[in-house]
Amino acid sequence: QVQLVESGGGLVQPGGSLRLTCAASGSIFSRYDVAWYRQAPGKQRELVVVITSGGRTKYIDSVKGRFTISRDNAKNTVYLQMDSLKPEDTAVYSCTAGFYYGDTAFRHEYWGQGTQVTVSS
Repeated sequence: QVQLVESGGGLVQPGGSLRLTCAASGSIFSRYDVAWYRQAPGKQRELVVVITSGGRTKYIDSVKGRFTISRDNAKNTVYLQMDSLKPEDTAVYSCTAGFYYGDTAFRHEYWGQGTQVTVSS
């Protein structure tokens, strides 16, 4: 069993930065691919970025060059560094651990509770 806890969300001005953290319990965390999803009010949830168990990454086009995902398996933690934030990045961000099959295909095994990110002046 793996439990995921996100932190690091908050209110930031456009152009600002936040670092989200997804902390996992359980020593098997390193075996899983991890993804960040986001859901804005009135919109469908979307896959933002994936980091595989081997460290490969995939970003959606709208965050390329602005967001960076990384993982520290020794600490059972995945980080999402978000720079040059835009109002359209406003959403609840959730991390999930499971298995990534390419494109947007992800088999979810565990979810965190989500953290709110608000980008506004």
